Amino acid sequence: MDCISAKSPSDSSVTNIVRRSANFEPSIWSFDFVQSLSSKYKGEPYTSRVKKLEEDVKRMLVEMENSLAQLELIDTLQRLGVSYRFENEINTILKEKYVNINGNINNPNYNLYATALEFRLLRQHGYAVPQETFNYFKDETGKFKTNISGDIMGVLALYEASFYEKKGESILEEARIFTTERLKNYTIMISEQNKLMINNNYDYYYNIEVVNHALELPLHRRTTRIEAKWFIDMYKKKQDMNPILLEFAKLDFNMIQSTHHEDLKHIFRWWRHTKLGEKLNFARDRLMECFLWKVGIRFEPKFSYFRTTTVKLLELITLIDDIYDVYGTLDELELFTKAIERWDVEMINELPEYMKMPYIVLHNTINEMVFEILRDQQITIKIQYLKKTWVDMCRCFLQEAKWYYSGYTPTLEEYIENGWISVGAPVLIVHAYFSHSNNNKEIFECLEHGYYPTIIRHSSIIIRLTNDLATSSEELKEVMLRRQFNVTCKKKNICEEEAREHIKFLISEAWKEMNNSESDDGLIYPISLIEDARNFARIGLFMYQHGDGHSSQDNLSKERISSFIIKPIPL
Repeated sequence: MDCISAKSPSDSSVTNIVRRSANFEPSIWSFDFVQSLSSKYKGEPYTSRVKKLEEDVKRMLVEMENSLAQLELIDTLQRLGVSYRFENEINTILKEKYVNINGNINNPNYNLYATALEFRLLRQHGYAVPQETFNYFKDETGKFKTNISGDIMGVLALYEASFYEKKGESILEEARIFTTERLKNYTIMISEQNKLMINNNYDYYYNIEVVNHALELPLHRRTTRIEAKWFIDMYKKKQDMNPILLEFAKLDFNMIQSTHHEDLKHIFRWWRHTKLGEKLNFARDRLMECFLWKVGIRFEPKFSYFRTTTVKLLELITLIDDIYDVYGTLDELELFTKAIERWDVEMINELPEYMKMPYIVLHNTINEMVFEILRDQQITIKIQYLKKTWVDMCRCFLQEAKWYYSGYTPTLEEYIENGWISVGAPVLIVHAYFSHSNNNKEIFECLEHGYYPTIIRHSSIIIRLTNDLATSSEELKEVMLRRQFNVTCKKKNICEEEAREHIKFLISEAWKEMNNSESDDGLIYPISLIEDARNFARIGLFMYQHGDGHSSQDNLSKERISSFIIKPIPL
């Protein structure tokens, strides 16, 4: 991180202030390029064709008599990214299966694979299936039977199901350890001499690819839209692939992508109008990357308003983060925090020149959002709930700046307690919830009493720690707020690699907590809040899985955006 000498934006004198610079590159995605995006999949004949295919798939799903085949179809629809079109049918089917469940699957195909698949689908949809379901596959010593290891797809299904583990569920924890070892052994067994067999056997090849994919990241922690793109490519190689499903998934993906193009055009016009990108060139202009985050959380066409609104907020968070983390002096940051706390446009007169624009744009954006919610959804909302999230975040930004300037190294606990808010996730999850959900008294009461629902906390912890796993190596020596590995190493006298494993453990623990559908005090979370929080954590894992996918504009980042947002799938 370099330093630059600059005249203070708040002082007309010639006094120079030494400011840090992160040397962020300008965005590689130009306004003109985004405005030129077009898609042939917006209207006819594709709309009629998709409607016909949807009717065929719905009939297939509802009329299917084989219980296991029906479960497999639901799983396939989910992985292809089209299950949102059949929510009522899928919920009806799973509700019936949950009502009829008696510790096993009531069909002739009762086995590990079928049991684990049903368990995972039911838990995914909020049904309290007991973990004791898997006791049938244990021996008299309480360990999982070794003879099930030969059923590799059954082991894989149990592996995927185990990640729905809640805090204290030892059977699922044992299942995860058992299946992880078996799956790793399976991949090792596939050596050079077996490559010819893999290439000549589609099912064998499919199994290997799916196992490797699962070991990299379990299905429960993957983003629906990202998984759909991968699975469409994989599904066409499956020997018993259904061509109707494949065509349907490809068309649906491309048609949704055309909706995303329109969202992008709107967002880029807004960004150009604000002039923030050109005026504050020390900060990251990552509008396209912000949009990828939002596609990961809610990709469906009906959530267009959610995407266009919250992308603006994420870009503003990115910009304000850079003001606190890179550019601003401590005195300026305290002043900006005070302005956010007061939430008064008159405060703009007390701010340095470079802070005025982001402050007024933020003020106007939140006010516009509240107006739209009141007009379109007719719910009661108080602006202080949204304002609180920004105040909390900026206070945590300021705390990190104070740590930096004072040279203080926080404890790991201090770092996480501050960092889960400074990562910006609470702001975005609360705004997301209000942007597409109806009034929920309990959520309002949480915010009114000064705390967030615990599911927001756990989702935010995952984002915070995943972000730091991706970026800490580069920034560890220079930027204070990436010091949690140093903290862990000092506290536990371990090396950085062991510290990283500890951070991964904390992430897994947060996932267990987030698998609960209620808080510590018994508050039942609305489904939309659960989905937002989990999807936020999932897209965070994706964005930081191979480095800093939010800030970086390397080839991987460019290829991801092109694949998921720009380029349609060839038919």
